[in-house]
Amino acid sequence: MPTRRIFFNQLALDARIGILEHELRATQPLHIDAEFDVDITQEVNDQNIQSVLDYRLLRNAIVDECTHAHVNLLETLSERVVQRILNEFPLVQFVKIRISKPLAFSDCSAVGIELQRSR
Repeated sequence: MPTRRIFFNQLALDARIGILEHELRATQPLHIDAEFDVDITQEVNDQNIQSVLDYRLLRNAIVDECTHAHVNLLETLSERVVQRILNEFPLVQFVKIRISKPLAFSDCSAVGIELQRSR
């Protein structure tokens, strides 16, 4: 089946993430890159958003999953985001998520986790 790729580059948000003492007390910025391969089940109708997977819904799911509760590890958060996307969006056949902490170290621009899954 043909697919269409939806992607996000450096979606920026503040999240409660980490196990260090200072991370438990405050939010910190995260950057999220994501790719989604979506089954093309019908022709695009330029007058009807229902003819495609609305990427606003994907963005909302990512933001909600990353901000609704404290998570200790980026590994856990990335697994949760991927699982939520696969559970809520049956047209998504492939997911790649990269979540990074841009302020974790002063000697690099970011550190993070990348995870991918296919159905």
